[in-house]
Amino acid sequence: MNGRGALAASFVLGVLLCLGFLGLGFFVTRGFVSFKAMDRSVTVKGLSEREVPADVAIWPIRFNVTGDDLVALYASVEQSNARVIEFLRGKGFGEAEISVGAPSIVDREAQGYARDQGPRFRYTATSSLTVYSNQVDKVRAAMNALVDLGKQGLALSGQDYEARTQFLFTKLNDLKPEMIEEATRNAREVATRFAKDSESTLGKIRSASQGQFSIEDRDSNTPYVKKVRVVSTVEYYLSD
Repeated sequence: MNGRGALAASFVLGVLLCLGFLGLGFFVTRGFVSFKAMDRSVTVKGLSEREVPADVAIWPIRFNVTGDDLVALYASVEQSNARVIEFLRGKGFGEAEISVGAPSIVDREAQGYARDQGPRFRYTATSSLTVYSNQVDKVRAAMNALVDLGKQGLALSGQDYEARTQFLFTKLNDLKPEMIEEATRNAREVATRFAKDSESTLGKIRSASQGQFSIEDRDSNTPYVKKVRVVSTVEYYLSD
């Protein structure tokens, strides 16, 4: 082959290679675009909330008794415990709903406190009784009537962090199926509106996850009313 023929063959081969690379790039680009088109999706969240009454109350009752004679102090604690139990039974609580804890005794002299600044007793006993009941309304009514015990001479302690009344909701499993269904339905409604606004068609679910259920007080003034909440996250395919 002469020089002109070799040059022509090289030119043709170069043109064919260029066309081949261009074609390959075209198909690769089309493939990437198609893949992205198939991958189009929207992620939405659906919320479900309920307000429910608490079904369990845990009510601690604490009072203090002071004195200088330890034996007499324990006797006084027992008498006061009996008065509290009588009060609670009068409010409709059974024996199984009332528990009595061991008293806590503080010896001021053992702790190095001086008693030369007024009539301070050596011993202070703190007794604690707890009502655990599903009669939440009765607990609330009895709490309002607790002043009657104060009128009988019991030095009742205020509700601090360790002795505050707790109201619980324990029937979450009864609500779960309905709330999950509602959260999923709300998520689909949001996704449908999004698809319509973006001139797309909502496809099948690509992935879904259910958030944790949360139970909180509705507000600080009504801890016996609970707000139950769950959020579902759903990802849907979109198509033109």
